[in-house]
Amino acid sequence: MTDTKPPRADADERTTLLGFLDYLRSAVAGKATGVPEPQVRTPGVPSGTSLLGLVKHLTVVERFYFLGEDTADWAASMRPAPEETSEQLLAGYRDAVEQSNRVITACPDLSLPIPHPPRPASTPTMRWVLVHMIEETGRHAGHADILREQADGSTGR
Repeated sequence: MTDTKPPRADADERTTLLGFLDYLRSAVAGKATGVPEPQVRTPGVPSGTSLLGLVKHLTVVERFYFLGEDTADWAASMRPAPEETSEQLLAGYRDAVEQSNRVITACPDLSLPIPHPPRPASTPTMRWVLVHMIEETGRHAGHADILREQADGSTGR
């Protein structure tokens, strides 16, 4: 992989936040792309975290915050089922990102509550969710960096 540079930060707030989030999303998907079975789903750490598990988890998180889809089992979101392929999970992640970006773009003011709160008692602002998703995705992008290097020695973004 070759290193890519983060987005410029001279745009408006929404464009800057979404640019960084998309940059991190792309990094996660890139780390899981092209890794053969079984390495893509093989845990690289005692907690059981795998590249494919990170993709599945981030898909659930995107759908939770931006699309209002709750999950009954957060732990299961980190474990790809045997029948779930890399192609399916990466396509699902890209689809969730695309749908999420439509929600983000349609929000007229980042200080407004998200339009589809997954739980009635929870109504964070779009700004909060964007910052949280940058943190969440960035954290897991770092995990993906390490797991990919363990899988085949690839480094970079």
